[in-house]
Amino acid sequence: MPKSPSQLKFRKLRQPAEFPGRQRVNRERNRNNTVPSIPEQTSNPKSRLLTVWGILMACGLGLAINLYNLQIIQGNKLTQRARNQQMVNLRPYMPRRLIVDRNDNVLAVDRPVYTLYAHPKLFDKSQEAIAEKLSPLLDKTPADLVKIFQSRKTGITLSSSLPETTADQVTALRLNGFELIPKYSRYYPQGDLLADIVGYVNVDRLGQAGVELSQQQWLERSVKTVRLSRAGNGALMPDYAPEGFLNADDLRMKLTIDSRLQRAARTALKEQLEKFQGKRGAVIVMDAFDGSILALVSQPTYNPNDYSKADISLFKNWTVSDLYEPGSTFKPLNVAIALENGVIKADDTFNDPGAIQVGKYTIRNAGLNGYGRINIAQILQNSSNIGMVQIIQRLKPSVYYNWLERLGLGQAVDTDLPSVATSKLKNQETFIRSPIEYATASFGQGFSLTPLQLVQMQGALANGGKLVTPHIVQGLVDSKGQVHYTPNRPAPRQIFSASTAQKVVEMMETVVTEGTGKAAQIPGYRIGGKTGTAQKASPNGGYIPGARITSFIGILPVNSPRYVVLAVVDEPKGANAYGSTVAAPIVKSVMDALIPIEKIPPSQDIDSQSNTDNKKPAPRD
Repeated sequence: MPKSPSQLKFRKLRQPAEFPGRQRVNRERNRNNTVPSIPEQTSNPKSRLLTVWGILMACGLGLAINLYNLQIIQGNKLTQRARNQQMVNLRPYMPRRLIVDRNDNVLAVDRPVYTLYAHPKLFDKSQEAIAEKLSPLLDKTPADLVKIFQSRKTGITLSSSLPETTADQVTALRLNGFELIPKYSRYYPQGDLLADIVGYVNVDRLGQAGVELSQQQWLERSVKTVRLSRAGNGALMPDYAPEGFLNADDLRMKLTIDSRLQRAARTALKEQLEKFQGKRGAVIVMDAFDGSILALVSQPTYNPNDYSKADISLFKNWTVSDLYEPGSTFKPLNVAIALENGVIKADDTFNDPGAIQVGKYTIRNAGLNGYGRINIAQILQNSSNIGMVQIIQRLKPSVYYNWLERLGLGQAVDTDLPSVATSKLKNQETFIRSPIEYATASFGQGFSLTPLQLVQMQGALANGGKLVTPHIVQGLVDSKGQVHYTPNRPAPRQIFSASTAQKVVEMMETVVTEGTGKAAQIPGYRIGGKTGTAQKASPNGGYIPGARITSFIGILPVNSPRYVVLAVVDEPKGANAYGSTVAAPIVKSVMDALIPIEKIPPSQDIDSQSNTDNKKPAPRD
């Protein structure tokens, strides 16, 4: 039966009283539990504070230790690392110095060129259409270009040295898929004209031949590496660049060479080489006053702008690197030695029967004929071997040997071209002990030298008896012509007296007017000369059958000697190939060009009848 609300209320009021014991127990329990909990509530904040304080102290100590390590122990190292990140080492490109001839014509210069890359996958036109537009600029047919485009999808090199003007034309086409990368390249405006002298530089910009090699240290401008600051994005900050670090001097290397004379010499040499089918040839023109080389030609040659396609043997200039026996062109020097030692006089005569016995050997003239009683000038005119042997036999062999050494035989000529060969002369004991040695040396055989060294020796006859240093380099000059550097050269060395030298030059004049050198005559000018037709020595000893070297040495003008011209042709073909027919005409052509260039006046005291004997056939040598 449900209870009434009053009953329910009663029960609620009575309920706590129904369990008095439980309430006391609970109060006691709460009291007991509360007493120990009071100290826990007061100690937690302190321990936490100590813990936090300890952690902070440990962190601070760690930071202090780390700061000490970073700032004190590793400070210098980290500072340097930061600077390395903030700075960049920059070595700016500096072009090699120009090379110019004595008239300031540019022979070598650095110029900008471009590498042209093609990326066919980026073309927005057909390959055929693009090939049609590009082919005239790249010197390729459209069909060839299409094949190249089809070989790869990207990164095709179309040209590695595109000139700046052509690169501009390519850019003007506005074709997609092409990339031009600029670089600098050495350029030789004269092509192969002066390759024998100037040489070339390789892809690493290092000289490999000629003046480019021997004058490397002066042709390269000195460049210092500078440190520049850069911004956070890596851009250089020019405000921190040292003043003038990009400024280059305007110095250029000036040579003694005259390009006009060089061109005339090469043309004359090439004509005779083609006519007589010669293996190679050379022409040298020297101012005997100071040794300046005005022209130096070696043929065949190469184009230094395209040296990679040339025969490597052509990189070595054989006028200074190869030896040969000079033959009769050495006879005037032997006459000068004999005159200087007083064993002969200018008007002495000798009997030439056509042959002479020296020990077990028989020496003959080139024409196998004798000239009878002849004077010294006639010995040179007819190139008499017999007469020369008789002259040298008047000298003591030891004295003669010493004179050959004084002239420089057995040594390398001092010059500023690279790869100079040392001339060869038998040792003194062998030379003196064997009469055939100094007998053959009297007409230019049994020893060997370079063409340049022969020019140096003949220069001693043209300048009053002094041995000068043949050279190519004048020095470093600025754009105003002021000289800033001149190479140190040995002082000229007196070899012959001036009177002896002049007597020999006048004897050489009769070779041109009456002897083997008639082909070198120039009306109005007194010219001295000497022909030479020598057997060609074999590397294995002896001589190469049928091979000869023809040459002619000329001195101009006789009344005031100054210029020496040598022409040498190696292994000309034909029965009429002699120094008088092959080399003498070359020297004449070169002198024809030299006279107006150097403004050499005609000789006033020339004998108007000097050419009356030209109708007589000249001896061959």
